[in-house]
Amino acid sequence: MVVMVIVVMFVLGLALGSFVNALVWRLHEQSKVSNKKTSNQYTARLSISHGRSMCPNCKHQLAAKDLLPVVSWLFLKGKCRYCNNSISIQYPIVEILLGLMFVASFLLWPVNIVGLQIILLILWLILLVGFMALVIYDLRWMLLPNRLVYPLIAIACLFGLSEVVTAVRPGIAALNISLAVLVGGGLFYGLFQVSGGKWIGGGDVKLGFLLGLIAGTPVRSFLFIFLASLLGSLLSLPLLLTKRLKQSSRIPFGPLLIAGLIIVQFFGTAILLWYQRLFLPFTT
Repeated sequence: MVVMVIVVMFVLGLALGSFVNALVWRLHEQSKVSNKKTSNQYTARLSISHGRSMCPNCKHQLAAKDLLPVVSWLFLKGKCRYCNNSISIQYPIVEILLGLMFVASFLLWPVNIVGLQIILLILWLILLVGFMALVIYDLRWMLLPNRLVYPLIAIACLFGLSEVVTAVRPGIAALNISLAVLVGGGLFYGLFQVSGGKWIGGGDVKLGFLLGLIAGTPVRSFLFIFLASLLGSLLSLPLLLTKRLKQSSRIPFGPLLIAGLIIVQFFGTAILLWYQRLFLPFTT
């Protein structure tokens, strides 16, 4: 039974990873054509709900056999069947990563997945899909679009409400989530105001509030911010030392924050217990 669920989770993640790739490309294309005179036909083809999948290069409509996650990319050797242009390796990587994260979510969920925990898991999986879209968009275009962030905030509110309902002490849970939001978004809002938007973007502020809703406690909010900063240092220092990155270069912080939150969601309790045993052995 467990093996079957793992397989279903992985396949579902692959399929939704394919959707994420299409979603990100369509959103960016829509932002490009919104201020230009473009045919109504092409605009309609970019619809998220009604548009059919197409090659991003030649715009040819793709057949069902071209849309199998990972398999189609491998079979076509990373090229479009119709124009022979290369298809970015981003596509299979995103599909596989989301599949693995779906499996990890099932295996590493901190409590038994019964009752309202099923709803929490479903909401978390939806959030993962949105997070992956934000990561790709920010990495490619240094932007966290409101069209992705605002719906995710709504889903995160449902996630937080579900956590309050399932908590042993709902009042304490609600207070912790409120403080987590203040930590997650308040810190970045302060940095944004002090720097006039030079140190951190407005999208990162909204993302901080969003991730704080999911973190659930102020300590976990501090932890995902710390982990994001640590990951940023580990990634940027080698690039700076090898001069592949300049000190004035901008690094998208959104993906790092999301990575930090995912680590906290999967391993936050274990990390905090390890820290307490190592540095605060007399507090228990």
